[in-house]
Amino acid sequence: MKTHHGPNLPVIFLLLALFTLLPLNPAAGADASTLTYLWPLPADFDSGEQTLSVDPDLALVGDGNGGKSAIVKDAFDRYKGIIFKRGGSGSRRSLALERFAGGRKAKRSASYDIAGLKIVVHSESEELALGVDESYKLFIGKSDGQSIIWEATIEANTIYGALRGLETFSQLCIFDYGTKSVQIHKAPWFIQDKPRFDYRGMMIDTSRHYLPVAVIKQIIESMSYAKFNVLHWHIIDEQSFPLEVPSYPKLWKGSYSNWERYTVEDAYEIVNFAKSRGINVMAEVDVPGHAESWGVGYPDLWPSSSCREPLDVTKNFTFDLISGMLSDMRKIFPFGLFHLGGDEVNTDCWSSTPHIKKWLAERNLTTKGAYEYFVLKAQEIAISKGWTPVNWEETFNAFPSGLNPKTIVHNWLGGGVCPAAVAKGFRCIFSNQGFWYLDHLDVPWEDVYTADPVEGIFDASKQKLVIGGEVCMWGETADTSDVLQTIWPRAAAAAERLWSKKEDISGNITLTALPRLHYFRCLLNRRGVAAAPVNNKYARQPPIGPGSCYLQ
Repeated sequence: MKTHHGPNLPVIFLLLALFTLLPLNPAAGADASTLTYLWPLPADFDSGEQTLSVDPDLALVGDGNGGKSAIVKDAFDRYKGIIFKRGGSGSRRSLALERFAGGRKAKRSASYDIAGLKIVVHSESEELALGVDESYKLFIGKSDGQSIIWEATIEANTIYGALRGLETFSQLCIFDYGTKSVQIHKAPWFIQDKPRFDYRGMMIDTSRHYLPVAVIKQIIESMSYAKFNVLHWHIIDEQSFPLEVPSYPKLWKGSYSNWERYTVEDAYEIVNFAKSRGINVMAEVDVPGHAESWGVGYPDLWPSSSCREPLDVTKNFTFDLISGMLSDMRKIFPFGLFHLGGDEVNTDCWSSTPHIKKWLAERNLTTKGAYEYFVLKAQEIAISKGWTPVNWEETFNAFPSGLNPKTIVHNWLGGGVCPAAVAKGFRCIFSNQGFWYLDHLDVPWEDVYTADPVEGIFDASKQKLVIGGEVCMWGETADTSDVLQTIWPRAAAAAERLWSKKEDISGNITLTALPRLHYFRCLLNRRGVAAAPVNNKYARQPPIGPGSCYLQ
C-alpha cells in the first residue's frame, strides 16, 4: 500500500507510518466474509480483527485551522444521529465531555472503547470549487489509556475531506442487536482515501416533473452517502419554467402551476444545504432548444406563436434576457461551472419563419450557422459572469473548432465523444446514455458499474482532461413518488466507479462488488432512502416475493 506523510502531520500518523499496510486486491477473488463493506471502496486501507464499542455520547474534538468549522460540527451531529439512531445518547454526555475536555486525553471510560472522535482540518477555507481536496485519513483503534494516539481520528486538508471521512466512519459503525450497542468490527482501521475523479455528478430534472424542495434535499442527502459532489440541476425545459428570475418576473408563468415553482429563497436553500454536505450545485439553462416554456411569459422569445422553439436568434431581447437571467442566477449559484445545454436543436422554426429567414439571408448564414452563433453568444455571456461553460455534446459534434476553448463537453449520446473531445484539448464529462441514464430502466447494475469515463483514452495527459462523470435522472417518468428508487441503487455503482481506484474495482465484480452493493442498498434503506432491490430486471421495480434485503 502506498502511504505518504508530510512533515506537519499529527504524531498519530507518524506512528501509523510504521504499520504494514496491505492493499485490497479484488481481482484476486474474494468471498463475502473477507470483503470490506464500505461504499465506495477507499483508496488504501488496513484493518484488524478487534471489535470495539462506541460511546453513544461520542464527543467531537475539532483541531487545526478548520476543525471547529460549523460545517464540520453540523455534519458530526448529523452522523451521530445516524450512527446512534437506536440507543440514543445523553446518559453519559458529561463523562464523554470530561474525558475530552480541552482536547486532552483524560480518564478512560470502562464501558466503551471509543468515546470521542477527533477531526483535524488543516485549512480554514470553506470554498467548494471543482477539484477541492477531498482526501482524508481515518484511524480507529483501541487505546490503552496511556498512548497519545486518539481512538478515532479523521485528518483532512479541507472540511470537505473531513465530511468524506465522517461518511466512512459512519459506515463502519454497526448496531449490534445482541448488546444493543454500536460496534466497529475489524479494528484497528487505518484508511487513506481520495477520489479518482474531481467531478462526480448526478443530474435531476425539475421541468418534466416538479420535485419539492424537501425531495431535492433528500436526493442531496443520499448523494453524500455515496460521495457524489455535484448536483446538476436541470431546472428548466420546454414543458415548464419553475424558477423565479427577478429581472424577468414573467418567466415563471411558464411553470405547470403556481404551486410548482422555486423562489430565489428556495434555490439559495438548496445550494446551501448541498454545500454543507460537500456538494456543488451546477445549474442548467438549456439554449436555444428546449425552451418553449420561456415564451409563456415573454412571447417575443418565440419565432412565432405557432412555432415556439428554438428561441428567436434574431432579437437582441433574447440575449438581453439570457444575460439578465444569468446575472440573477450568478448570485445564487457560486459553483464555477454553468451548463448551457445546446442539445437536440431542431431548427425548422428558424427556416420556416419569414423574419428569421430574412435575417439568415442578410448574414449569409445557414440554420446550422445560426445554431453555432447562438451557442457561442450564450457562452460569451456565461463567461462574462465568471462561469466556465458546459455544453451537451451536440455543440462539439457540430462545430468543435468554434467552441470556446474553456468549454467542457458533456457526453451523452454514445461512446467515443470524450476521446474525440480531449484529443482537441477540451475537458469532458462522461454520461453515456447506454450506461448512466437512470431513466433507462433496463440497464443492469453491472453495466453501470463497468462503464468507465476514460475508456478509449490511453494517453495519461488526455485522461486528465476527463474531469469525471455524471448519472442523469431525467424526469419524464419520475416524480416524488418514484425518483429515489429509480436513482438508487444503480447510481451507487457509478459513484464507486468515480471515486475508487480502477484497479481495485475490477476483476470478478459478482464476488467483489455485488455483495457490497447489496449491503449499501440496505444501508440506504436503513437511513430512510427508498432504494430499490439491486438485481431488478427493471429499475425501481419492487421485490417480487419475500426475502432478505441483503440478497434481493
